[in-house]
Amino acid sequence: MFKKHEIYKTDKYNMLTVEVQGKTLIVREISDQWGEECHTFVSRPEMLHWAEQRFRAADYAGREDERSAIISAFKEV
Repeated sequence: MFKKHEIYKTDKYNMLTVEVQGKTLIVREISDQWGEECHTFVSRPEMLHWAEQRFRAADYAGREDERSAIISAFKEV
């Protein structure tokens, strides 16, 4: 059984989840604009580095609380 973590979900088409499959972490990003993107990581630090790059602070100017909630959800995985 794989453990699934929900990072955020705004509706049926905009969500980000992380599946833990043993040592492998699979991040699924579903968007109504781009469809589904799947990223596979072999370590937690690699996934956290990707999350820091994907959710840059400059992109969330004025919405720092939203970004910090997303990053803290990744750190809880």
